[in-house]
Amino acid sequence: MCMKKCLVGLTFCTCYLASYLTNKYVLSVLKFTYPTLFQGWQTLVGGLLLHVSWKLGWVEINSRSRSDVLTWLPASVLFVGIIYAGSRALSRLAIPVFLTLHNAAEVIICGHQKCFRKEKTSSPKICSALFLLAAAGCLPFNDSQFDPDGYFWAVIHLLCVGAYKILQKSQKLNKLSDIDQQYLNYLFSVVLLALAAHPTGDLFSVLDFPFLYFYRFHGSCCASGFLGFFLLFSTMKLKSLMAPGQCAAWIFFAKPPARRIWRGLAGFLRAEGLLNPGKVDSQAVVENTAFSR
Repeated sequence: MCMKKCLVGLTFCTCYLASYLTNKYVLSVLKFTYPTLFQGWQTLVGGLLLHVSWKLGWVEINSRSRSDVLTWLPASVLFVGIIYAGSRALSRLAIPVFLTLHNAAEVIICGHQKCFRKEKTSSPKICSALFLLAAAGCLPFNDSQFDPDGYFWAVIHLLCVGAYKILQKSQKLNKLSDIDQQYLNYLFSVVLLALAAHPTGDLFSVLDFPFLYFYRFHGSCCASGFLGFFLLFSTMKLKSLMAPGQCAAWIFFAKPPARRIWRGLAGFLRAEGLLNPGKVDSQAVVENTAFSR
C-alpha cells in the first residue's frame, strides 16, 4: 500500500512538472497568447478524455440532476476565470513568481474559514498563510522583470482560486464528487471559451500566429491537453488514497522542481538564442530559426 501511494505521488509530481513546463513553453517561448483558444483546447481534450473514461467504466459520473448542475454553475464560472487568468499570468511571469502568487490563494481560504465560518484554525496554518501573504507582497518590489499586466492577471487568478475552493467546500455542494465537478467545469469551459473566442479577437488573430503550422507547436498543444487530464486524474487518485496532510505534502514537494527546472531550461534557451537574454521567463519568441534547430 505504501509503495502504491509513493507511485501515485511520483506520478502526480511528474504530471505537475511536465504540465507547467509545457504550458510555459507554449505561452512564453512560442508566445501563443490566445487564452480562449489554448484553454478551450485543453478543456475540450480533458472533457473528451473524461467522457471516454466514464464510458469505459474507469470513473463514475453522476451529475445528472439539473439542480446539482445549476448549484455548481457559479463554481464553473470561477473555474473559467482561473484558467483564463492563469494562462494570461503564466505567459508573462516566471514559473516561480506565478506559483508564489498562486499559493497566496490559501490566505483567502484561511481568512474565510477564520472570519466568516468561525472555524478553529491552528496557529501553524495561520503563520503559513501570513508567510505566503508576505512572500506574495514582496514579489513586485524584488522582481527585476516586473510586469504589471502579469501581476494583474495573477491577482485575478488567485482570487478566483480562493473563491472556487471556498465554494467547493460549501456544504450545499457536497452532493457532487470531484469527478462530477470537473466534468461540469470542462463542459461549461468549452462552451464559454468557444463563445468568447470571437469577441476577444483570438479567433482571427490566431491566423497571424507565426508558428501555427509548425510541428513543435502542434506537439506542445497536444501534450498540454493530455498532461492536463493526467494531472487531474493523478490529483484525484492522490486525494482518494491519502489524508489531506499527505496530499498537501506531495503538492508542496512537486513545486520546487518546476521552479528549478524552468530556470535551467530558460538558461539553456537563452544560450541557444531562443529567449531574450534580459528576461528569465522571456516574453518574446525569436525568429523562425527556433524551429530549424
